[in-house]
Amino acid sequence: MPADRAPRAGFLRAAAALLVLTALASCTSNADDGGPGDTAASAAGAVRLPPVHAGFDYQIGGAYPPPSGVRIVARDRGADPARGLYNICYVNAFQAQPEEQDDWPEDLLLRDGEGELVIDTDWDEPLLDIGTPAKRERVAARVGRWIDGCADKGYDAVEPDNYDSYTRSRGLLGADDATSFIRLLSTHAHARGLAIAQKNTVELAGQRVRAGLDFAVVEECGAYDECGEYADAFDDRVVVVEYTDEGMRKARAGFGDRLSIVRRDLAVSTPDSDDYVRRTR
Repeated sequence: MPADRAPRAGFLRAAAALLVLTALASCTSNADDGGPGDTAASAAGAVRLPPVHAGFDYQIGGAYPPPSGVRIVARDRGADPARGLYNICYVNAFQAQPEEQDDWPEDLLLRDGEGELVIDTDWDEPLLDIGTPAKRERVAARVGRWIDGCADKGYDAVEPDNYDSYTRSRGLLGADDATSFIRLLSTHAHARGLAIAQKNTVELAGQRVRAGLDFAVVEECGAYDECGEYADAFDDRVVVVEYTDEGMRKARAGFGDRLSIVRRDLAVSTPDSDDYVRRTR
């Protein structure tokens, strides 16, 4: 869910990719909750994986002091991480924020056959054009600078949003474009010592190893009966945000003893807002 929020040289990327594949093989065999200190090998040495079945807060709409019991927090890349917790850095990687659209080169914004921008109408965000290897490299270079910012601030992981943008591309992009692009981001994140999350996109959960992804951040898997597919693909390293009471009930009934689940308001607002909702039961 969107909020107000340089790849390595070729031979380094190839070396990193080989090491990341080795790391993923190790990660998938260890589903025990070793706590926030859990580590997995990566191109840069070690990335920290989120603890399993831990207190979680989703703060991409604005940072505030985490409630008692929270061990994992997700915040927008513009915010600082929360001291002493497992911190996930949100970046909008597949679409352009409306206020940042003019910052993107025109040819990196996806256009249809008539030259019109392809827009995610829910958020008024133009899709980024990741339809060729050359364009994927250029978009990844820009997003990579945001990932660098997350690493420099001390985050533990990065959450690239809108992995499923290809489903809104009017057939101009495909699943292979999405997985090829996120693989570039995974290699870069691992090289900076960050774990990387799959955001939603249950249909690509089976591509986890190819994509180089370590855990999942998912919205409304309870509401859409998808939690089990993510849990199986990511060995229960899944943090869940539900936006309705019914979705929360279903998520907790099926996976309350396995996954990290929180109920938030749709705007993921701060506690000083009248719309603020945060529950764990």
